[in-house]
Amino acid sequence: MTEKDVYILGIESSCDETAASVVKNGREVLSNVISTQIPIHRKFGGVVPEIASRKHIEHIMPVMNKALTDAHVTLDQVDAIAVTYGPGLVGALLVGLSAAKALAFALDKPLIGVNHLEGHVFANFLSGENLEPPFLALVVSGGHTSLLIVEDYNTFKLLGQTRDDAAGEAFDKIARFMGLPYPGGPEIEKLAATGNPDSIEFPKPMLPGTFDFSFSGLKSAVINYIHGMEQRGETINKADVAASFQKTIVAVLVEKSKQAIKETGLKEIVLAGGVSANKNLQDALAKGAATVGAKLVHPTKILCTDNAVMIATRGYYMFKHGDRSAYTLNAEPALKLGEK
Repeated sequence: MTEKDVYILGIESSCDETAASVVKNGREVLSNVISTQIPIHRKFGGVVPEIASRKHIEHIMPVMNKALTDAHVTLDQVDAIAVTYGPGLVGALLVGLSAAKALAFALDKPLIGVNHLEGHVFANFLSGENLEPPFLALVVSGGHTSLLIVEDYNTFKLLGQTRDDAAGEAFDKIARFMGLPYPGGPEIEKLAATGNPDSIEFPKPMLPGTFDFSFSGLKSAVINYIHGMEQRGETINKADVAASFQKTIVAVLVEKSKQAIKETGLKEIVLAGGVSANKNLQDALAKGAATVGAKLVHPTKILCTDNAVMIATRGYYMFKHGDRSAYTLNAEPALKLGEK
């Protein structure tokens, strides 16, 4: 007897993207709709939470309707509603969560609360690499930098995480300090492409004996370098600063990942989170992993940043596992990896 197809409607509103998607059987994307607020927040140099929440309210229903239309799927055909409930901006999270609860209640469908960070990891199941657990995952985003083992579809073992600034946060803060537009990470990468990565030697925070990360000292070193140059009246080559800064962050991420591969013996490492779109990081991690006998898997560019495909995919495996959320589910802005 053929197993019934499972359709999951995913909803994502943790920051400044309102997104909805329909995914069939966990790995077939039927629709991927994203309404971005980047042009709105760019004038402020970063995300303004109150504005983000209001825009989510305006866009959530049109985005969900388009996702269903694009997928040629009706609400009756949807088996469950998967929605991000953390981490993220509390007001933004509540918009998506409220919409998902209302739909689930009205349709009498299961509600599945998804950890946004786990969603980023699960975007790799759509890479076309026939990925299966166990594997290592490096999550690199604006708010998080973590190394973990994905033991199976519903079991995660955290090896290490950031103690202060995440890698993406450091990218954004240095970009803002250098007068680059929001979002800062892609702007640093673009500027770095024209600079010399070996021109400035910034400190490499390795935290020996641990898989934890720390980028606040590196961020301060870059700011102090720029201040020092300004005080001496010397010309600052911003491209060289960006290239040297990026090279240092990438070197730390790659070295920690190589150590984790050697210690765990795993043969695949996936890259997840917004910073996973950085081509320098992709290339360096692929080369680094190969030197210790492992292969890198990373999502397509559109699935590196916030999207609802990853939420629907994660939701599918939770649905198959029997996970369900109560209507009392609340937004958890500080939710950690692996937490329920």
